[in-house]
Amino acid sequence: MHTGSVTPDYRKFRFSKLNTPEFRHLKLLLYWPVFGCFFLFVERLSPVTSYFPIYCTLDDLIPFCEFFLIPYLFWFVYLAGMHLYTLLCDVTVFRRFMWFIILSYSAAMLIYLIFPTCQELRPASFQRDNLFTRFLFYFYQFDTHTNVCPSIHVIGSAAVWCASLHIRRFQTTAWRLAFGITGVLICASTVFLKQHSIVDVLAAIPICVLAYYLTFGRHPAPRQ
Repeated sequence: MHTGSVTPDYRKFRFSKLNTPEFRHLKLLLYWPVFGCFFLFVERLSPVTSYFPIYCTLDDLIPFCEFFLIPYLFWFVYLAGMHLYTLLCDVTVFRRFMWFIILSYSAAMLIYLIFPTCQELRPASFQRDNLFTRFLFYFYQFDTHTNVCPSIHVIGSAAVWCASLHIRRFQTTAWRLAFGITGVLICASTVFLKQHSIVDVLAAIPICVLAYYLTFGRHPAPRQ
């Protein structure tokens, strides 16, 4: 456990204890249902009818590859896993991790409202017929092609990677490579699946840099 933080015993948790030093960090999780409602609004309920297409010539050089569906979906495990680990093992990092999420995701939602974007990169048909392309056929129908810049997938991956840098257990070379390679593959998957333009990936970087500075940047990372 990170020194200086209160070790929570979740077996003793009661809602009446939510404001105590031991459990008040759990209130940060309330951001997720708020974000979910906000995302539902901008994706499904917003009256916006005109979106700016995001595209650059580099997008044409990136081939569609359905096998990147694996890291794309693993993003949910990557994100949820860091939530669970920090909740159980390092509440200090959990707080900073959640504030990274809150600041960066809220900034993305604000951008979506002010500057509605879309992408028109998805293939009209698939050259191969396999489990991955069949899944993507239905996934494309469920997931809209709007509100893409900056990429939430990229921001979430950066949040997990930044949190890993501040957890002592993950300072070995193997863990650093695992988190780094996974994050890169997830970010790459967004463009190889034609869910995002490379512009969406690049647009996420300054948001992540600012969020890191405000949450983790002023606290030294532990050494192995």
